[in-house]
Amino acid sequence: MKVRGIQPDPADLAGQALLFLAGDAEQLGAFLAVTGLDPRRIREAAKEHGFLAGVLDHILGDEKLLLRFSSESGVAPERVAEARRALGGANLH
Repeated sequence: MKVRGIQPDPADLAGQALLFLAGDAEQLGAFLAVTGLDPRRIREAAKEHGFLAGVLDHILGDEKLLLRFSSESGVAPERVAEARRALGGANLH
């Protein structure tokens, strides 16, 4: 189990959040619908500037989803918000 007080690397946490979304077809579909991203381009898009911040924006935009991610990842919700701020750029929500 991960220690909830330690701040993970923001990009690593966003990658973990993307894997979390990918593990749930409904949530991944919702993310793709919001972003307009074609599922076949997700790996390519993940390399683009701002994509990882967008993943965290999506997680942070839905409290229920955030709490589920937090519970499953062992990362406190406030750490997710801190990681998002560390990635910079504008919020999608």
